[in-house]
Amino acid sequence: MRNNETVRIPVATGGAVTATLFAPESASAVLVVHPATATPQGFYASFATYLAENGIATVTYDYRGTGRSGSPRDHRDLGMRDWIGVDAPAVAAWAAQRFPGLPRLAAGHSLGGHVIALGAAGTDLTASMIVASHIAALRTIPSRLERIRVRVMLHVLGPALGRLLGYVPARSLGLGEDLPAAAMLEWGGWARMENYFFDDPSMRARERSATLTGPVLAVGTSDDPWSTPAQTDALTSHLTSAVVERRTYTPADAGVPMIGHHGLFRRTVRDTIWPELLAWLHVHAAKATR
Repeated sequence: MRNNETVRIPVATGGAVTATLFAPESASAVLVVHPATATPQGFYASFATYLAENGIATVTYDYRGTGRSGSPRDHRDLGMRDWIGVDAPAVAAWAAQRFPGLPRLAAGHSLGGHVIALGAAGTDLTASMIVASHIAALRTIPSRLERIRVRVMLHVLGPALGRLLGYVPARSLGLGEDLPAAAMLEWGGWARMENYFFDDPSMRARERSATLTGPVLAVGTSDDPWSTPAQTDALTSHLTSAVVERRTYTPADAGVPMIGHHGLFRRTVRDTIWPELLAWLHVHAAKATR
């Protein structure tokens, strides 16, 4: 495999996203990993390396105002809709241009799954994989204690610190990477709605999700405290033009004590779950080249 390559990808509204390309010597397909909220691209490096070792050129990136794509304070006015509608399409377009003619794949984790569902990763993908992604309304969190914890973070501490500092120190709050203030406010606003951003007319979510075509693998876990199987189904029910396959893994399936919301991208499931995900991607990439 070639050395990893760091790239800066300009976006339509100004500025750029920092991404990393994991490229094999000979690629059979190209895949973009669209990350979860407050999850740095480095978290996906092991998975991207695994895909590249198996012939799939893979791109990871950070949304602007997170990780290596600029400080959250300098991007305080960026909302989640900017990540979905501007950053993700720019990276997807760059990957397609870098590898013309290859099957185009996408994997979206949590918020990244929303990117795919809303057609922002491309509406003509060869195949896409949505991981631990769901209708992220607070009412859907099964645990009452977890609902209270998340409500305090999203509706009390996060907004207050955002106003005070110009960004949200999410790392100190146990929510991952620091975030732009506007992104936290938008996240909290959608979380109050019965059907998350599907109840926000400005997102045109129902219209946009109907544009995604092709096969979609929606993957979740039995022990995810947020993305329950029912709420994953609630998200994928809007993908009316796609063919959706569902899989829910248990810790026993993975041979680990727990998987949770992030565990499907951890090296602990490399030998148990990743080969199944890779096989699914290979099957659909191969179909596209026949």
